[in-house]
Amino acid sequence: MIITVCRKEHFNAAHRLFNPTWSNEKNEQVFGKCNNPHFHGHNYELIVKLTGSIDPETGYVYDMKLLSDIIKEYILDEFDHKNLNKDVKEFENLIPTAEHIAMVIWTILRKHINPSYTLTIVLYETEKNFVEYAG
Repeated sequence: MIITVCRKEHFNAAHRLFNPTWSNEKNEQVFGKCNNPHFHGHNYELIVKLTGSIDPETGYVYDMKLLSDIIKEYILDEFDHKNLNKDVKEFENLIPTAEHIAMVIWTILRKHINPSYTLTIVLYETEKNFVEYAG
């Protein structure tokens, strides 16, 4: 039996959408308010989904305490209350759009979760705007 378990977390972070190869005018045209040179922030909602088989000995697909600890150590401690453009090395040369943030989170977590599990990241940037990435 295959089941998906989900862990929901929250972090706050600032960012600026800016392509350094474009003019200021083009950045303003494409990114609008999200191009604010003084940055802006979001209250991100993160859902980490793991899909796999139920372990007959534990009844778990995955130990949710372990998943919580992994997310805290590798994502929340690195992203929460940070300026993604300036404080998170993965965004030194990558525009921190919701799409890229989800991909980065997936890549980081994939290193710490057995590949036998299907890993999916759902990231809400706002209540109405969210992305989903499954590798």
